[in-house]
Amino acid sequence: MFIEQPPLLYRIFFPSVHWRFRAEKKVVYLTFDDGPIPEMTPWVLDLLDSYNIKATFFCVADNVRKHPEIYQKILKRGHLTGNHTYHHLQGWQTDTKTFLRDVEEAKQLIDSPLFRPPHGHIRPSQLRAVAKRFKVIMWDVVARDYSRKRTSEQVLENVKKYTRNGSVIVFHDSLRAQGKLEEALPKSIEWLLAQGYSFQLIPA
Repeated sequence: MFIEQPPLLYRIFFPSVHWRFRAEKKVVYLTFDDGPIPEMTPWVLDLLDSYNIKATFFCVADNVRKHPEIYQKILKRGHLTGNHTYHHLQGWQTDTKTFLRDVEEAKQLIDSPLFRPPHGHIRPSQLRAVAKRFKVIMWDVVARDYSRKRTSEQVLENVKKYTRNGSVIVFHDSLRAQGKLEEALPKSIEWLLAQGYSFQLIPA
């Protein structure tokens, strides 16, 4: 559970970031990390279009550099994007100067006020600096579609078990998540709709 839905005590240590949003109604915020890539992102966009759902994509800037046409497609279809660093750096394993430089380089390609640290790993010194310029978005539910230890059925169960009003839900438009995402994402959307949830963009 610690990964799928970070506990309250853990969230208290990061008061300046957004884990979920207050919502009296049944609202969720669907997000995708690590794209854009041609193998997955267009498929996700087409699926979202079929349900008339908008989402927020936290993009790795090096992928934006490689696939600018897909990045533009995300924006043209009415979705939001966020900064996910240039090289998908883990903050805990990276010195603050290098991490912040990577974020700044990513900002040159990703014009967004939103930021999400890869894996949610960020040092306090990094967070203090980033939070001055970005709205830092973590999550309330990680589907774990990227995990080789999870089946697509378990990914779906994570969504069913942990989603609540105002949840920020994370999937991944990445090769590592491909098989499980293709199976679990449509079923997750169907389940969320059946439960009466509506989908909104992350407030920028």
